Amino acid sequence: MNTKVNIRQADTADIKEAPTPVNQTMVEAINLALAHAMEEDENVVMLGEDVGANGGVFRATVDLRQEFGLKRVMDTPLAETLISGITIGMASQGLKPIAEIQFMGFIYAAMEQIVSHASRLRNRTRGRISCPMVIRAPFGGGIHAPEHHSESTEALFAHIPGIRVVVPSSPLRAYGLLLSAIRDPDPVLFLEPKRIYRAVAQPVLDDGKALPLDTCFTLREGSDLTLISWGAMIQETLQAANTLSEKGVSCEVIDVASISPLDTNTLECSAVKTGRCIIIHEAAHSGGVGAEIAAHLAEHCLLDLKAPIKRVTGFDTIMPYLRNEGYYLPSVERIVDAANEVMDF
Repeated sequence: MNTKVNIRQADTADIKEAPTPVNQTMVEAINLALAHAMEEDENVVMLGEDVGANGGVFRATVDLRQEFGLKRVMDTPLAETLISGITIGMASQGLKPIAEIQFMGFIYAAMEQIVSHASRLRNRTRGRISCPMVIRAPFGGGIHAPEHHSESTEALFAHIPGIRVVVPSSPLRAYGLLLSAIRDPDPVLFLEPKRIYRAVAQPVLDDGKALPLDTCFTLREGSDLTLISWGAMIQETLQAANTLSEKGVSCEVIDVASISPLDTNTLECSAVKTGRCIIIHEAAHSGGVGAEIAAHLAEHCLLDLKAPIKRVTGFDTIMPYLRNEGYYLPSVERIVDAANEVMDF
């Protein structure tokens, strides 16, 4: 016996179009992630200097106050100690605050609160109270700004237990890592390389999918040389890898992404695989995260290395003004020169 199955044609009003990726710059992807997080969780609030009415100095929070209201997107006085202290208080009482420090060079007034309280709250209360907060800060050089606006001092915070330090290097990773940071139960310092806020665009799907923290991303597979970097310097690192490939050098490019804690397993595996390693960052040479990575690889992979580990970095000086900024920032040429030295060892 044949049985007919009646299939109702869906009304066009019932059909929802699947979301499609839209080309986004990094600053647009950050805005997208902030809006998504605020939409899905009413406990997510935002505060900082000019984040409301003006949408932030780089417009990363543009239109969010209009969408979510004054009680969730709050302008503050120019007082970083106040911003960090209020953020910790909010986080300890069930909110999920996202604070913006206008430039990383202004974060030092907030360090006492971040280091002495945010990082220790879970340990101090034996797990009774967590501190689910994010501090966003544009950092790094390359926009011809004064020195307080151009510093890369991520190593200061990477040294503090209890704080995650995350640095995106593309719009996709900015979107996914920021969502993870907001959802994390502990404090996260989210450093945004402003030099590439609008320099790079790629399709980003606003689907709420987060990327894992504490994980390196292998952007390019290679067999001869490992290039390790993070933030804006990933651009020069990838360009150098392309240049070296034309000379027959196969480069593996790793984006550290989470400065603290470090994904040492990925770094070790790559160093063992290629036997050669260069670390690239724009922060000052001495005492940087690159030195920590080099020390770890020397401890755990020394017998697998075919050449000494080399660093290509900024210099042990204050970030110079715009006329000399280009000399300070590691260039593709400096990375290629270092690679030639390592390959010829």
